[in-house]
Amino acid sequence: MTATNPDRAAAPATSSSTPSGASRGFATEQVRRGYTPGTPQNAVATPIYQTTAYEFASLQDAADIFALRKAGNLYSRAANPTQLVFEERVSALEGGTAAVAVASGQAAVAVALLALAKNGEHIVAAQQLYGGTVDLFQETFAEWGIEVDFVDQDDPQAWRAAIRPTTRALFAESVTNPTAQVLDVQLVADIAHAAGVPLVIDNTVATPYLQRPGAHGADIVVHSATKYLGGHGTSMGGVVVDIGSFDFGAEPDRWPQLTRPYARIPGVTLWERFGADGQALAVLIKTKYVHDLGPSLSPFNSFQLLQGLETLDLRMGRHAASALAVARFLDGHPDVAVVHHPGLEGNPWADAARTYLPQGIPAVFSFDVASTGDAAADLARVHRVVDGLSLVKLVANIGDARSLVAHPASMTHSHLSPAQLADAGISPRTVRLSIGLEDPADLIADLDQALRRS
Repeated sequence: MTATNPDRAAAPATSSSTPSGASRGFATEQVRRGYTPGTPQNAVATPIYQTTAYEFASLQDAADIFALRKAGNLYSRAANPTQLVFEERVSALEGGTAAVAVASGQAAVAVALLALAKNGEHIVAAQQLYGGTVDLFQETFAEWGIEVDFVDQDDPQAWRAAIRPTTRALFAESVTNPTAQVLDVQLVADIAHAAGVPLVIDNTVATPYLQRPGAHGADIVVHSATKYLGGHGTSMGGVVVDIGSFDFGAEPDRWPQLTRPYARIPGVTLWERFGADGQALAVLIKTKYVHDLGPSLSPFNSFQLLQGLETLDLRMGRHAASALAVARFLDGHPDVAVVHHPGLEGNPWADAARTYLPQGIPAVFSFDVASTGDAAADLARVHRVVDGLSLVKLVANIGDARSLVAHPASMTHSHLSPAQLADAGISPRTVRLSIGLEDPADLIADLDQALRRS
């Protein structure tokens, strides 16, 4: 008896055929019918390219893409076409030359700095940072042999004094989370450049709508796209933008990862091949750190972040106006000791905000609940305020369409020591707000009732 092909046996009597007329089996049709890779479509919205891999035109085409001799889709761990649109768009908004999108803001910070500093090298960072970034620097980077010194971001001499021959980057946030301290970006950029190293700025809170750090001397900008770029609290993502301003070729021995032959791709020196176009750092990050560590941004999240990005200016204007209204209300409230918002007169960073944030002040800021004189009673009061809120939700996030509250000392910055909390301007009575898109009068009423009942 002749063996039966199970695929053929399962095919219907009226099997479809290829354009050439050759009959194909049911299993082949269910996998392949109706789609030809590379066929152009006319969708006006960016499609979701939900695929892990891509068909090459030929073996030579594949070899050329793997060897960086030509651009092309390779494998979705490094990038996907939906992601590439997101990267190009964020790069344009920041005034950059190239961008790399990854799975989270934490991943963006990590791969950006790993591309600059290796075991035995050094980074100088502001002490006023998001708690997760501090964790990355003082624990994980330390375990990998990358030392990080923390300095007061407002002290120019502290920045200068911390720099060593092995320093490879300065790092800070343009506007800090949670106390909304505004960095003098140009000052720190000048210090970095005098030392021959790039300034890396986390611009998550400000976004490129409220500030372009590259216009003030920053060389590399990172974002947690999970926050305002996406804007709706649905999708994780991060992005690194190379502004293209730093000349890694000026001191080639300091940057061998870019200026010497690239070990994994024979015949390629990244700075020679891609430096003139401002793409070298992005190529290094994608082909080494994203490739090796795998913090890939999914096609669906890329699509969601693009959707959010389309309304960034509209949302940021509303966020900023509402946050200022809430801050002004809290500033006069009898149950509030201080409001950390640089849009308020008397705030230490009000002048810096006028210089660096002419479009408006970001909507992430904090306030300190008035003290009772007893530490335990103060903490209990903070719990009553936070738990008493109805409209403002207790969430470990910022940059959502919804208004959010958090207690940094016991949540986002809970791994910091008491001294580190004090250096960052955070006390046990500090409450962080991320003001959303609701009616500000409703938010004010909710905060008022929670404070009065505390």
